[in-house]
Amino acid sequence: MRPTFNRPRRRTLVALASAGALVAAGLVALTTPAQAQGRVANPYEGATPYVNPNWQANAEASGAPGSISSQPTAVWMDTIGAIEGTEEAMGLAAHLDTAVAQGADLFQVVIYNLPGRDCAALASNGELGPDELDRYQSEYIDVIAGILSDPAYADLRIVAIIEIDSLPNLVTNVAPRETQTELCNEMLANGNYVNGVAYALGTLGAIPNVYNYVDIGHHGWLGWDDNFQPFADLVAETVNTAPASGADLHGFASNVANTGVLHEEFFSIDDVVGGQRIREVPGGWIDFNNYLDEVSYVQAYQPVLSAAVGHDVSMIIDTSRNGWGGPDRPTGTSTSTDPITYMDESRIDRRIHLGNWCNQAGAGLGERPQSSPEAGVDAYVWIKPPGESDGSSELVPIGPENPDGKGFDQMCDPAYQGNPRNQNNPSGALPDAPVSGRWFEAQFAELLANASPAV
Repeated sequence: MRPTFNRPRRRTLVALASAGALVAAGLVALTTPAQAQGRVANPYEGATPYVNPNWQANAEASGAPGSISSQPTAVWMDTIGAIEGTEEAMGLAAHLDTAVAQGADLFQVVIYNLPGRDCAALASNGELGPDELDRYQSEYIDVIAGILSDPAYADLRIVAIIEIDSLPNLVTNVAPRETQTELCNEMLANGNYVNGVAYALGTLGAIPNVYNYVDIGHHGWLGWDDNFQPFADLVAETVNTAPASGADLHGFASNVANTGVLHEEFFSIDDVVGGQRIREVPGGWIDFNNYLDEVSYVQAYQPVLSAAVGHDVSMIIDTSRNGWGGPDRPTGTSTSTDPITYMDESRIDRRIHLGNWCNQAGAGLGERPQSSPEAGVDAYVWIKPPGESDGSSELVPIGPENPDGKGFDQMCDPAYQGNPRNQNNPSGALPDAPVSGRWFEAQFAELLANASPAV
């Protein structure tokens, strides 16, 4: 059976006023702009989500039981050609028609094709050059908007997850930081990430049944003091860039295609070990971050981002690969008196470093999609379809296995010893991976084996 999001709401959040001055003054409005336009407060509540038959077939062929293969996953529009579809994958209208035929009333789509996309990595580099904002607008966003606005789909709640990794890169991977890249500096200077996201928000937000969620990286990306508020300031700039407005943004998506756990159960940032507060141990797992996990991160960010946008916003968290079950999962708090060892033995997240992201060895399926699981969280979702690769473990030339010419990122090479973005640690990536988006059966088998909750 297809899952239905019908868990009871656990939150009662008061909407902030839409005007920045009123927010600063502490005044509130009775409804959010989205509700005023006829949208519901939480699109996932009580909804029956779309199950992608392409992903379902891959999952079943790789041994997934029905409890897994029937889970809803997002549809990724990562090229202009993906809108029409290919021989291997349905286009957007075909997916929407299938959703209607299924009797679904919620559809999740990833909008992911900015000019100069993925400026800090190469595995998912895009087809549009840094200055091709006009093509992004006319050939990509406008075409998608034309399809989504078809009256045939008016009864679907359409969740649009907007431009993974884009705005966070403008905070963490630009000069004068050690983690800067030339392309991220260019995208900050030319404004096309902000302009592109604003255009997507304004154009898609004009469709009454579309709910826009902007990507906010994850706790291991923006959780530090020097990233947290600067990103909120960037969001405020974006929603005030034409044609966007705060009313076009429903919420934010965290941990997309990543593996950060929901709750670190066995230790806290305030623990003191060997006379040291572990948060303040240089080079340790926490390394001065304010957050250990995704739920604490999004709950802390919710009021900050609400103030930036001008009304109450909520969150969705991608749990497709953050289970970290299996034999290596800790069962209790470490007894070590060494703070580094204490953190490493206590943490559920088994990555070598928080900055590692590509096809992580040992990861497992996380919580199944569900609505209103935590205060301020609209849903746990599977935005990244489990089993689809993050990037190839070696360069794959343009051809049948790489028709879009996707690049090779060393963070997907298991032998790579890292860079400043992961403090020069090994990548932790699985071997023999195909290019991003291709089915990676060995990874899917590992995700099943290490699932938490177990399959």
